[in-house]
Amino acid sequence: MTQRFFIVDVFAQTKYTGNQLAVVADATDLTSEEMQAIAAEMNYSETTFITGPPTDRGWPVRIFTPAEEVPFAGHPTLGTAALIRDELTENEPDAVTLNLHVGEIPVDVRDTDGEEFLWMRQQPPEFGETLRHERLATVLGLETHHMDEEWPVQVVSTGLPTIIVPLTGREALEGIDLDRNAYDDLVADREAKLVHTFCAEPREPGHDLAARMFAPYYNVAEDPATGSANGCLAAYLSQHEYLGSDHVDVRVEQGYEMGRPSLLALAAETTEEGITVEVGGCVVPVARGELLR
Repeated sequence: MTQRFFIVDVFAQTKYTGNQLAVVADATDLTSEEMQAIAAEMNYSETTFITGPPTDRGWPVRIFTPAEEVPFAGHPTLGTAALIRDELTENEPDAVTLNLHVGEIPVDVRDTDGEEFLWMRQQPPEFGETLRHERLATVLGLETHHMDEEWPVQVVSTGLPTIIVPLTGREALEGIDLDRNAYDDLVADREAKLVHTFCAEPREPGHDLAARMFAPYYNVAEDPATGSANGCLAAYLSQHEYLGSDHVDVRVEQGYEMGRPSLLALAAETTEEGITVEVGGCVVPVARGELLR
């Protein structure tokens, strides 16, 4: 027996940029242990498994890092939806819903600044504890003055809890040298394992923010593009009116330090139902093959 798999680059402008994703399209008969082993073999930030045909709740999908299964992640959601749209459905529908552990995540295709972007609506954000700037400076191997103390360090979740860390500029962002012992101490007693740093000093014209994300707990030393963490960032920007209001419409660059430049579009605003969060980007197909069993 074989299972088809595909490789796509998510939040990419061209091939071999953005964040790599492997999608196993015929995973109905795979055990959880086999999925975990395949994800470790692929060794991307995440690998997804489509575990059956669509139901009224959407396409059933599971997401694994090289170390363990996670309930939600952003670039796997967009990449898997793009793969389903291109390879597993007829007529390339404008909307695809994934049924993940966190619930139903709709993904739709929109023209965005003249490009075809896939957009996902994330779960309503939850805002957690705030942490000391000095502690995160130690974790990141930075000086305290590199932390933008005008804004809080805070745990935010739109499905996967993330520690949002504001920095003073790109010098601080590029100077991060993660202290693994300090990181392990930080995440040992809390659900949030992702550390997402950002500053308002991007490299490229037309971009608004620059970011880096670290998650060694999941065997992801650094991630080139993180949809879940940037969804949390969008919620944070809206909640604290970082941009002067609760309306968020920004472009975030990530992955430059890794040689995998990525571009993520973030949108958020406050409605009667709370803060709505969307993250969008391009998906570029790269390869296809078969897993042997």
